Amino acid sequence: MSFYGTMTTAVTGIRAQSSALGNISDNIANSQTTGFKRTETSFEDIVTASTSRNHLPGAVMAKPSYTNTVQGSIDASATKTHMAINGSGYFIVSSPVATVDGKPVYDEVDYYTRRGDFSLDKYGYLTNQSGYSLQGLMVDPDTGNPVGDTPGLIQISRDFLKARPTDVISYEANLPSYPKTAVADPDIANSELLTPGDLGTADLSVVPANQETAFLDRSLSGGAVTAYDTLGQPISVQLRWAKVDNEAGGGDQWQLFYKSDDSATGAATKWTNVGQDYNFTDGQMAPPVNSVTVTGMAVNGVSLGDVTIDHGAASITQWDEGNGTVSVNNLDQTGYPSGSLVGIAVGDNGRITGTYSNGKTVDLAEVSLANFGNANALNKVDGTAFEATQESGEAFLTKGAEVVGSSLEASNVDLADEFAKLITTQQAYTAGSRIITAVDQLTQETLNMKR
Repeated sequence: MSFYGTMTTAVTGIRAQSSALGNISDNIANSQTTGFKRTETSFEDIVTASTSRNHLPGAVMAKPSYTNTVQGSIDASATKTHMAINGSGYFIVSSPVATVDGKPVYDEVDYYTRRGDFSLDKYGYLTNQSGYSLQGLMVDPDTGNPVGDTPGLIQISRDFLKARPTDVISYEANLPSYPKTAVADPDIANSELLTPGDLGTADLSVVPANQETAFLDRSLSGGAVTAYDTLGQPISVQLRWAKVDNEAGGGDQWQLFYKSDDSATGAATKWTNVGQDYNFTDGQMAPPVNSVTVTGMAVNGVSLGDVTIDHGAASITQWDEGNGTVSVNNLDQTGYPSGSLVGIAVGDNGRITGTYSNGKTVDLAEVSLANFGNANALNKVDGTAFEATQESGEAFLTKGAEVVGSSLEASNVDLADEFAKLITTQQAYTAGSRIITAVDQLTQETLNMKR
């Protein structure tokens, strides 16, 4: 090999080490950049000719080796809209390219990032510190289900959360085997029962106001819950249980009432029967009553519409607890008044939730994650983001990773490792320069041979 060829090889080595030095410099500079993925350097030799008897060195080429799939540490953050990905995947983001009528216009190209320092901007978009806005699926606040299946920009509305009328009351309770009502007397048979004769009515479908005292003396409080109409107006729904029969074979029958009019007088209805017999044998309902729908429930003149009282599976029981009262295990409902947005946060399930002034926490959106067949072949772009390439393959949605709320993924750069590589690269660069110096000296010796 000629001196010229040797010098050329040494120059390519210097260039390669210079590229490695640039990658190390980039890594060290971004050691504190959220979601940054370091770039390693791999070297590839280029041989001009090589046989078992002869080898002519050619050159060396530095190639970047990406670590996009190497996760950085996940650190806690005090900002509730910050998020990190635990596992394989990328946030799908969009980049604004212009502003029209005071609103941002976004590029139609999807970008991908692990940088999760998102916060709500003035337009309602979740935008990270690099200016990329997050994509996902909006969630129907009434059903809690995602809307559609194609990710789009997540935009959080600051509008009032509209009131939701109560349509389901969840109710679980245990009734006593012997209710200790005001008139109950163990020495008088059936003194704890409520009968139409006690109220002077043909049946127990309603309780007139002028018979309320007799009704209260022969029934037990079943608790109360605040329900809401279509305008979000609160309405107290009071419940009472009355045992109406001691059936043969040890079974008992109960009926449930709700207070329909506080101000009723005379023969006007004050309490209304929900219209369901609850029969018990050995402490359990037989047959089971999982739910009861009260048609046109109205309280104090305010209509709630059709309301389902949901007991679940065998959640009304009759076990003897000895206190003679109704033990309410669960009493809740689905309605709420309107409210203004107070704040948003990201849950570990990838749901973005809004907290409102009415105390409700509602799912607003769901973060979408993308992955690639060859994520290390993604192309790096500004702002700790990537774009798909032919080598990476097309993005596909994934559920294989966990979104961690109030957290950030740190850079995967190890400074100690980078400094060790810096020393090695510096020595290799210096050694390459020594080869050039040596070739220069040998060339001068050759030229001096004629003297």
